[in-house]
Amino acid sequence: MAGELCVGSIRPTRCTIRIVQSARSPQPRPGGEFFARPADPTQRRYEALRAYLLERRPAAEVATAFGYTTETLNSIVRDFRSGRREFFLSSRPGPTRAPAKDRAHDRIVELRSAGHSIDEIALVLGREGIALNRTGIAEVIAGEGFERLWRRPEVLRGAPRREQLPRTGVIDFAQWPERVETKHAGLLLCMPDLVALDLPAIVKAAGYPGTSVIPAVSSVLSLLALKLANIRRTSHVEDLATDHGAALFAGLSSLPKTSALTSYSYKLSHERQHAFLQALNAAMLRAGLIDGADFDLDFHAIMHWGQDPALEKHYVPSRSQRTRSVLTFFAQDASTHNLAFANADISKATQAREVIAFCDHWRSLTGADPGLLVFDQKLTTQAVLSELNQRGVTFMTLRMRSPALIRHIDQLNPKAWTTVRLDRDGNYRKPQVVDETVRLSDYPNPIRQLIVRGLGRESPTVLITNHTTVTPKFLIERYARRMTIEQRLAEAIRAFHLDSLASSVPLNVDLDVVLSVLASTICAALRRRLPGYHTATPDTLQRRFLQTGGVILTDDDTITVRLDRRTYSPVLRSAELPDTTVPWWGGRRLHLDYAEK
Repeated sequence: MAGELCVGSIRPTRCTIRIVQSARSPQPRPGGEFFARPADPTQRRYEALRAYLLERRPAAEVATAFGYTTETLNSIVRDFRSGRREFFLSSRPGPTRAPAKDRAHDRIVELRSAGHSIDEIALVLGREGIALNRTGIAEVIAGEGFERLWRRPEVLRGAPRREQLPRTGVIDFAQWPERVETKHAGLLLCMPDLVALDLPAIVKAAGYPGTSVIPAVSSVLSLLALKLANIRRTSHVEDLATDHGAALFAGLSSLPKTSALTSYSYKLSHERQHAFLQALNAAMLRAGLIDGADFDLDFHAIMHWGQDPALEKHYVPSRSQRTRSVLTFFAQDASTHNLAFANADISKATQAREVIAFCDHWRSLTGADPGLLVFDQKLTTQAVLSELNQRGVTFMTLRMRSPALIRHIDQLNPKAWTTVRLDRDGNYRKPQVVDETVRLSDYPNPIRQLIVRGLGRESPTVLITNHTTVTPKFLIERYARRMTIEQRLAEAIRAFHLDSLASSVPLNVDLDVVLSVLASTICAALRRRLPGYHTATPDTLQRRFLQTGGVILTDDDTITVRLDRRTYSPVLRSAELPDTTVPWWGGRRLHLDYAEK
């Protein structure tokens, strides 16, 4: 008898079940092997738990029988007892088949067996009309057990190669099709502002070089297109190189290859980036994109992801560690919150004087130093603060809380604190302030110091400034707005992939951060044209407008871009997007239109 039921006689409402194992297990019926040899991981976990908990078999025996270690079995039991008891419920609802992957499976295996890489296979499938991204191809290759294919010398790489993109050049509109579809028609929404800022004149002022095939402005526009299209790396240019909308944006038949774009930055000295920013800042002042009264300043370390970089170590907040990185400097216009300046040509020996370099930049542009500079305590030194004061530059910064300063704060008279009411919502609207004059070790003159408590921090905030005529309320509220530069940098990382760099040469990063400032400027100009989007972030503009597909219609002297109908099309219809004559199209006119259905 396989088991017997024993009924207790003490309480008739309760019973005890005792399972008595038979000395000889019966032969399973047909299909029973499914339970004896579970193949699915979830079923295997279920059977192992049943054997250990119900049948009370030893842990070591169960672990061996079901292919676990004893430690793993103990972990499974612990999870089960804590409530993890779903076994046969699907954790990934939705379709379980991928028709495109199934259709391309045999072709992928054939190409991979011939020695082609994922990128090469993706190009072949695209030419054969099979839409499958590199992730899907990689899943098929992994499922078939192919080993990773390391990059080989060019002579050993099988054709077709990723580098076999169409040869680029200036658009020949005589050969341009009258009607063509594009996935990146939304990029052409930026044309009115690129022309309004006079990008060709900015590129010319910077002295950026061109070639006999690719003009300088087209090289800059090609790199800008990658940022506006939210392409993570320059090496991924093939994702939009042959798209007619992206090519038209740059005034080329197709975007240049990876090698051309990545090597372009090494032809440019830092002096040219500086000249580019000077011309760009002048255009931004004329357009009202920056006010120029005061600025927020900050450093940002861009981590290097390769091996053996010839770089200094800087603290990278996103990694919470000091590591090899390129230190970059940014300046933001405080009134418009638009990025205005960037520099990646910085070393530890020069970083403290970067604030002086920015003042020199602004003086050469406008004839006067900036009105007010607000920055963090680690941006510069007290000696440089003294130099700013001698130049007549007003500044405000945090002071590091040394042990001596902490003792001074603890010894303050309780009656010295004054309550200030801030114009803000939420908590911490009534901080207490001690406004005093102190001396610093490397600053020759007395300086104003504000000790502020009640801002939501455990320790008081200490501000020092040479701005002696304004109220503590103004200084506290103004320093609080400095945090917006960190928001702008976060937006540049999210939308323009500012941190997705692997170069060990700062010159390459120098051009990239300048292009990030240009991309941020174009997005700031575009959102002024869109009703209701004056505070939209660049990634929102990319997602809702710049990543819109459409159709390009070419007439004699007019190029009509008809954008696909989307949820946000009414915003574009009411936007101020006039017809624009584009210089790098040979004077042809751009007309933006919107599909009705």
